[in-house]
Amino acid sequence: NDIQYIYSNYYNKLEIFRFDSNLGRYVGYTELGVKNAERWNNDPSEIARRKAQREAYCLNHVTAFYPNI
Repeated sequence: NDIQYIYSNYYNKLEIFRFDSNLGRYVGYTELGVKNAERWNNDPSEIARRKAQREAYCLNHVTAFYPNI
């Protein structure tokens, strides 16, 4: 539960949207980002894909960077 996976998308140094594994959904920060976040949040396969990436990227590599955990 202490590991957080964040997938963010930026354009011209402005964050458009973000997936936060603690929230379990996308959050939009611009008009386009909000529209896309709503669309992706209504797609269970997209949410499952991002949650699986947390498992693949974070949980499998935590012992490499923090061997004493």
